[in-house]
Amino acid sequence: MEAWAASRTIGNIGEVTVVIYEGRVCMLHFGSLKENEERIKRWLKKHIGASCGLRAELHPLHNKVFRELEEYEANERTDFTVPLDMRGTPFQKRVWEALQGIPYGMTKSYAEIAAEADSPKAFRAVGMANNKNPVSIIVPCHRVIGKNGKMVGFGGGVHVKEGLLELERAQAVSR
Repeated sequence: MEAWAASRTIGNIGEVTVVIYEGRVCMLHFGSLKENEERIKRWLKKHIGASCGLRAELHPLHNKVFRELEEYEANERTDFTVPLDMRGTPFQKRVWEALQGIPYGMTKSYAEIAAEADSPKAFRAVGMANNKNPVSIIVPCHRVIGKNGKMVGFGGGVHVKEGLLELERAQAVSR
């Protein structure tokens, strides 16, 4: 068993690392492969098994992922088509599914996502599920904001979250 990992800089988004396992994207994180390597190995050990190796080279699917991210960054894509391998608790999976239902250019509050995940009082747990989202951008946790409209928490930094939302809003307005 092997996972494939590669990094690329995507315009203003910055450097991202994408991990492929069994022909599906299982991780997308901000930063270089070197910066993310230990995090990736821990995740693979927990979710795939200790025998899963990490291959630091391009898998054929990486080109499609990077192309779709570049199209997104260039305002040419609003939805992603790459296959995903989302591993987490049942609650996390419900949250991540709800995130995928947030339209491009729009936002929802943590409380709204909690309600959609059938746990209306679990808005703090939604924040934790967002934090554990293994596939940022593609599963758009950046579209979740505080109830009062404040930008709070994001693995790539609040400035990246604001940039992604601004990119989407600008494109949504021009359509």
